[in-house]
Amino acid sequence: MDYAKKNNENTVNKTNAQTGRVAVLDLPDLLSYPFIDRRVSDRRKNKTNLKKITILIPCYNEAEGIGKVIDNVPNGKLANLGYKTEVIVIDNNSTDNTIEIARSKGSKVVSEKKQGKGNAIRTGFKKISNDSHYIIMLDGDNTYKPKEIPRLIEPLENDFCDVVVGSRLEGKINIGSLSHTHRLANWFFTFLVRRLYLVNTTDICTGYFAWKKEVIDDLSPHIKSEGFAIEAEMITKMARLGYKIFSVPITYDKREGNSKLSPYFDGIKITWMLFRNLKWKPKKRR
Repeated sequence: MDYAKKNNENTVNKTNAQTGRVAVLDLPDLLSYPFIDRRVSDRRKNKTNLKKITILIPCYNEAEGIGKVIDNVPNGKLANLGYKTEVIVIDNNSTDNTIEIARSKGSKVVSEKKQGKGNAIRTGFKKISNDSHYIIMLDGDNTYKPKEIPRLIEPLENDFCDVVVGSRLEGKINIGSLSHTHRLANWFFTFLVRRLYLVNTTDICTGYFAWKKEVIDDLSPHIKSEGFAIEAEMITKMARLGYKIFSVPITYDKREGNSKLSPYFDGIKITWMLFRNLKWKPKKRR
């Protein structure tokens, strides 16, 4: 076979505006990707090499929103980008039909009877399979948009950082989704974290995270929170462990169902967590 002819079949012609000449670029099948990466091309062609994303969804009485969250996971788009997905719903002793809905959508359901978001998340961490590459966490009330998962994964894939925090405050907050009181409290907490821990984040109370698997392996033994202070604990301890944390803008919508957050008591716990962990250091590994 003529080599030149074969080479031209896999090339794209581009005209140089200054010289008028045509440059030949070897870009086979890559222009369809949102970010051009040879590794993505190779994984897409060889389905056995797809990287795995585990999606954790802690739930307590989220029957109104959990089905929409699972349905909106962009499995097809992620497959085109070289990823396969597993959804794990952590049921935190729900009394409605959250479990039934999650199972009907094909999700894996695990149970944590001890009440509290922190307890549910710590249980979810233990259920992550060893073949996972990236971990996503979002709430089951349909406030966060699963279709934005590729945006959170991209900085991890390119080794820009180790952890991605979905930021509502620099993203799009839809009407009725976040009160002025909650917004002011979050600004205050975020200011403390940026000043005291030097973390490049703009929203520490978010429930939308993405991690490299090795970060969870290192972090999970140190997490002790049982309730809503867990996000603050994770961010501060990841900072103390030396991981690179970065924020990306996300959409935040009005929740489905009732909120379980207690603004006053949970606010005190978060503030205490931020100051307490200033002196925290991980135990030396043997």
